[in-house]
Order: sequence, then structure tokens, then C-alpha cells
Amino acid sequence: MPHYLIAFALFLFSCGSVFSQNQNSEYLLEKQVLQGLLDSTSFQRLVYEEDGVKKWKPVFSFIDQLDVSKITYLSDDLKVKGYLVQPKQKGNYPCIIWNRGGVKNYGAITTLRATAMMGMLAKEGYVVIATQYRGNGGSEGQEEFGGADLNDVLNLKQVLADIPHADTSRIGMFGGSRGGMMTYLALAQSDWIKAAAVLAAPVDRRASHKFRPHLEDSMYELVPGYEENKQAELDKRSPILWVDSFPKTTPILIMHGNADWRVRTSHSLEMALELDVRRIPYRLIIFEGDDHGLSLHREDFYQELITWFNTYVKNDTPLQAWYITADKAYKTSSFILAIKTP
Repeated sequence: MPHYLIAFALFLFSCGSVFSQNQNSEYLLEKQVLQGLLDSTSFQRLVYEEDGVKKWKPVFSFIDQLDVSKITYLSDDLKVKGYLVQPKQKGNYPCIIWNRGGVKNYGAITTLRATAMMGMLAKEGYVVIATQYRGNGGSEGQEEFGGADLNDVLNLKQVLADIPHADTSRIGMFGGSRGGMMTYLALAQSDWIKAAAVLAAPVDRRASHKFRPHLEDSMYELVPGYEENKQAELDKRSPILWVDSFPKTTPILIMHGNADWRVRTSHSLEMALELDVRRIPYRLIIFEGDDHGLSLHREDFYQELITWFNTYVKNDTPLQAWYITADKAYKTSSFILAIKTP
């Protein structure tokens, strides 16, 4: 069964019971590991019975290999909620920070999303962690849509340091839509991300507001001082203005559907051009005729994502000689623009 069908099916079901585990650490305050999913009535469509014994259907058997947990952690003295998905088997696993999209409850992470989306990477041998952002999902504080809540993403590195078997020397980051914006902003403020991947990320909030003016209502509500300092606040949330601050050794995978009506493909094209000018390693993949969530290419999307992180995070593959000197020819074989059709 294709990966995208697995993810879709998992969205249809709810979570099982949990037990609490308190953590004695500076950042990770609490971890609740989900239990009893196999016996939960919400998951029975994923289960079959053989000789009176319940078992996961083969395409869902990977769930048994993972621990899915709700977490509470400290960020700027606020108690923020999130999720952690990791292999049950002991090992030294690379990490991925998964940045959700949306605002407030729209796009919030549920156990379904954690199991489906984060689980797709965790089952490949990663510790995957995500934040709900302050003010969401029971978190303290106020969401700022790329303001101080960026610290909720950056502080996950410290949380990972409190997770046994998490190798914090190998951390990748993924974000879709608003989460892609957060990923770009995180790159501008850090140098420890081994590789990044973004899906349909808005990079110029000034252009977004012209295209979708109703977004301004969210900005007024979430961004402190927005009405008085509109231009400054939009600039802060426009990663296209901050590319000079990106690490030049962090490869970035950019994916976008060119039928996306939420975030125009031009955002990714313009970002790719800025990266190319600065010789920052990247790969750009445009999925022909696809939408904001790549619903026509879900299997391709996950395969590209897994391959990217396996290459540059798990296996720590050295980058090619992206450039020699400013006045000499540079290699371009790894700068790829791929047009994928359904």
C-alpha cells in the first residue's frame, strides 16, 4: 500500500490511552507515551484477528515499532506542548525537528498526525520531535506566527538532548507551509541543522498579503505591535530577506506543487534563485499540477524526504564542491530542478 494511503488512513482514527512519565531534566518536563492502540476501538479498522489474537494489518505493522508520545517542555519559561515519535528499539538515532503548518488550532498536531506524518520518518530510524507552538494545544503563552514562537522550534534541540538514544550531532529539520517559513527562519538563526526540507513554504509575507489579504486578520490577532509596525513585522517573517544569514553548508530540499492556490509556486522559485546566487546547496522539485499538500504525489514526497535526510543527516554525506572560487567555474550537477507529473 503506498505511503500516502497509510498516512490518509491514519488521519481517520483517534488516539489510544496514555500513561505519564515525568522527566528530571532542564527542558523536557513531561512525556506521555501512548499505550493500547492495538486494542483501542478507534483503531479497529487497522486491525484483523487471527486465532483470536488481534494484529495490525501488514501495512500498519510499523506502528508496533514506534513510541508515540505527547511532551511538555520549557521554552522561554513557558510550558509548551508537542509530540515525540521514536523507534522502540534501542540505538543511536539521528533526529528530525518537524515544524507544523497553520495557525492556532488549524494545522495543530494530533496523535493521528504524529503517528502518520512523523511516524513515516521515525520508522526509517529517526527520533522525530515537533512543537504545537506557544498558545496552542494547551501550551502557555501567545503564538506570534514567526515571532518569539520561533524559540519553541529552536529549543527543541535542547529537548532532544534529554532524549535517550537521540544523536543531537545529527539533526535535520522539516516544515510545510507556515512550518516551512519557520524552518527558513530557524536556518537564519542557527548553524546546527545538518539538512533542511520545506514544502510549499511562504518566503515573502509582503507578497502573501497582496495575494491573500484575509491573512492580515491573523497577523493583527497574533503578532504583537503589528498595526503600529506592519512593514517591520512582515519583514521579520519574510525569509527571502534573510538568506544571507543561512549557513552555507546546510543543504535545503524545496518541494512545491505548481497548482498550489494557498502559497504560489513563485515563493519556492524565488528562494531557489536566492540560494543559487549565494551558492547554498539546494534541490528544487516542482510537482506538476499538484496542490498545497501534494495530494497527487504523497508517495514521491515521502521518498524524496527520506532520501534527503538519509543522505545528509543519517549518513552525514559530505557535500560536493559547490563552488571553487568566486571567479572560477563551479559544479552544478547537484542543483536539480525536477518537474514531476502525476
